[in-house]
Amino acid sequence: MELILVRHALPLRVHRPDGAPADPPLSPQGRSQAEVLARWLTAETIDEIYTSPLRRARETAEPLAAIRGLRPRVEPGVSEFDAEASSYVPLEELKAADFERWKALVDHGFYLEGDAERFRATVVDALERVIAAHPGGSVAVVCHGGVINAWTAHVLGAERLFLFEPGYTSVHRFRAARSGERGLVSLNELAHLRG
Repeated sequence: MELILVRHALPLRVHRPDGAPADPPLSPQGRSQAEVLARWLTAETIDEIYTSPLRRARETAEPLAAIRGLRPRVEPGVSEFDAEASSYVPLEELKAADFERWKALVDHGFYLEGDAERFRATVVDALERVIAAHPGGSVAVVCHGGVINAWTAHVLGAERLFLFEPGYTSVHRFRAARSGERGLVSLNELAHLRG
């Protein structure tokens, strides 16, 4: 089967002083990115759409689901590692404004504080359930950069959890055989954002 992982579109920067989860919506640019992504994937065969429960992923999945006439299934196991954080700063914005802080986050596993393997295991279990439910099919999962990195590291057998920086609405393709083999087809497809 074909597993298509999609990173969510650009969200807003959010800080909640009351400590509640930030869970930002898409920015106007992010909504436009999600629409462009949906149109770009119209030629693809997609049997089912899954999404993280986080708002930025659900809102990214909406235009694709509307074009396909599908209702996205929420999969909690592909939620991002910072789902409960009270602040959300788009990583690209943080990188541009405070490169040293961004680098420290990347080098030290972001906010995982020793839970990297548990996060990886949660992601792998969730995606393996999706694969098992759709033998021979093609499924899109709208999720997050950390999730995409965790699955990619698993497929490649890499020890390091964060291997690369997925772009907003980037597409990442994998093959999953019934016999258990998992293969990488492509990473970080972004042609749809280039006009």
